[in-house]
Amino acid sequence: MTSFSASEIFVLTAMSYDHYVAICCPLQYEVIMNAGACTLMAGVSWAIGGLFGTGYTAGTFFMPFCGSNVIPQFFCDVSSLLSISCSETLLVVYTSIGIGMCLGISCFICIVISYAYIFSTVLKIPTIKGQSKAFSTCFPHLVVFTLFIITACFVYLKATSNTPLVIDRLLSVVYTVIPPILNPVIYSLRNKDMKWALMRLLQKTL
Repeated sequence: MTSFSASEIFVLTAMSYDHYVAICCPLQYEVIMNAGACTLMAGVSWAIGGLFGTGYTAGTFFMPFCGSNVIPQFFCDVSSLLSISCSETLLVVYTSIGIGMCLGISCFICIVISYAYIFSTVLKIPTIKGQSKAFSTCFPHLVVFTLFIITACFVYLKATSNTPLVIDRLLSVVYTVIPPILNPVIYSLRNKDMKWALMRLLQKTL
């Protein structure tokens, strides 16, 4: 879960850069976003996510736990394991969390800067049709990113409570499950071949 969540934020950052190049530098898109660059960005996203998840998981093996081993969550996320740990000096875990926070903030800043340039460029397009087409390209990614960030911040940055609410559990599932599901669904439905295949499947089913 930790690896996939970390990878997701890097993939979303890479996608924002892709949109930036497509809208702000359209004539250079094929050169900048070639197959090698896309493979590199995807590989780096998964590699960093895997390393971060491995570091956090390795750190949990050094945690001394006491009392009940029941955690108020659907899975063993960071905050749940820290809440039942007896130690106050978990160097590996806190280091990985700190690095993760720095990387997350860096990705957030990169995405904000990308969209600042994108909106600046789109607003200069003279026709409403051109503006709406550009915005429709970015809107799905922006929705997924906003959903991911808001739910993750609500789960990890809210004040700690001794009696976690059901809403906390649901939101933690939302930010770990919904964004990865929405990405392929949204971008597949924007593909004409996928739309045609889906229509044929619905016709056969009905």
